[in-house]
Amino acid sequence: MNTNETCTHDCDSCASACAKKDLRARLREGSRVGKVIGIVSGKGGVGKSLVTSLLAAKLTKRGFRCAVLDADITGPSIPTAFGVEGEKALGDKSGAIYPVKSRGGVQLMSMNFLLEHETDPVLWRGPVIAGAVRQFWTDVVWDNVDFMFVDMPPGTGDVPLTVFQSLPVDGIVVVSSPQQLVRVIVEKAVRMAETMKIPIIGLIENMSYLKCPDCGKDIYLFGESNINGIAQDYGLPVLARIPMSEGFSRAVDEGDIETLDAEYLDAAAALIEKL
Repeated sequence: MNTNETCTHDCDSCASACAKKDLRARLREGSRVGKVIGIVSGKGGVGKSLVTSLLAAKLTKRGFRCAVLDADITGPSIPTAFGVEGEKALGDKSGAIYPVKSRGGVQLMSMNFLLEHETDPVLWRGPVIAGAVRQFWTDVVWDNVDFMFVDMPPGTGDVPLTVFQSLPVDGIVVVSSPQQLVRVIVEKAVRMAETMKIPIIGLIENMSYLKCPDCGKDIYLFGESNINGIAQDYGLPVLARIPMSEGFSRAVDEGDIETLDAEYLDAAAALIEKL
């Protein structure tokens, strides 16, 4: 890989010796993964893990074999959402690692499955963290997966670069929230994907509004949404606007994410199916 500080990661315009090389990592023998979907944002706390979990659960209910690769090594929340806290990913003498399966059959790989105690901190520098994400792809035995969802950490650093370069990503979903500040953050994620030539499936806004339980009126706690303006500027579809919901929060906290119907994500699931 080119370590030149001026590298733009656009191999088509690069004269370096690394240009045109395929940097994608190979799956472990016996594994099969169909489509890889990254769930990204330039900012933390917008609901990437929620969207990842809901999409995996929804497509599983539609008859597809789904998996989640939790690339948020230092702040994994996928085990909690699927109610598999305390589970361990088992390995064998060959070095193969077997993912944990949720109650609904979603194959899961997260750093917490490898720690002695799930509260142990991961005190690693960026390149080591990125290497662990790569190993989740190369060392785990993924069993005939139709759709793999990669739950990214926030930002545009080592891990997103590793995923975009090492995994055959078929598209990304950018998650945002309504605050004005998020516009700049979303644009960073969109531009990174464009630079890396990764297709953008669309945008999803989380915490978009609160439905009043008495009158049914939509209350915009963070102000009016600007997601449509961002989408128009970049020619992208808005796949969903997810309201704030006590039911969502409770389901994640109690590990019952697979019980939710999440009809807000029907359009997003339909687009992903067409891949």
